[in-house]
Amino acid sequence: MPEHVEVILRSFLAFGLLLIGARVLGKRTISQMTIFDFIASISMGAIAANLAFNTSIEAHNIVLAYCMFVMIIFFIAVFSLKSRKSRKFFAGDPTVVIQNGKILEHNMKKMRYTLDYLNQQLREKDVFNIQEVLYAILEINGTLTVLKKPQYRYVTRKDLQLPAVQEARPPVEIIMDGEVMVENLKGNGLTEGWLDGELSKRGLSREGVMYAVLAPNGSLYIDTSEDHILHPFDKE
Repeated sequence: MPEHVEVILRSFLAFGLLLIGARVLGKRTISQMTIFDFIASISMGAIAANLAFNTSIEAHNIVLAYCMFVMIIFFIAVFSLKSRKSRKFFAGDPTVVIQNGKILEHNMKKMRYTLDYLNQQLREKDVFNIQEVLYAILEINGTLTVLKKPQYRYVTRKDLQLPAVQEARPPVEIIMDGEVMVENLKGNGLTEGWLDGELSKRGLSREGVMYAVLAPNGSLYIDTSEDHILHPFDKE
């Protein structure tokens, strides 16, 4: 078999193995990763890459190594679900970096976590004044969880003793990429006739709609193919 043909076939096989492995392991490898997830993903990618282009190694040996790696990760994940100690060993513990508005420098040094990165993650949480923070915890996947002091938290309807609007269902996508989601209509007791009527009220037809979603309160959001914006900010 010519070498370039072999590389093509091995590339398809490598992609298929990665896809199967991701399905077996679930969302662990594509979510914001812990250290264990990061190592697992990098290793699986390296093995698949060798399968694709390293023709000096027999394909079946690489496939075997990949399958063993997936099995090891899977069983470690299952074991971790049943054992808190194993979860702590493989993923680590969350670390408090701010307590009552005070930065815990000792904890930050142990993790080699810098003030620049702390400030960046605080700004991502809409916090620009550290004194507003009651607790800030660096999670095992690298994200920062922030609990503000009571006087700086957002007011909720419950705080104001206002009645909350009950939402019986999540938003329902009616049209996606210009195609009517017939199953979503049927699943919510709606018909295509109802949809055509709603579009007609707005002077629209199906052909001109790119996206439509039915909100929990019953309102219909519609985005047309032509936005009719004279000076779009994102025009390239």
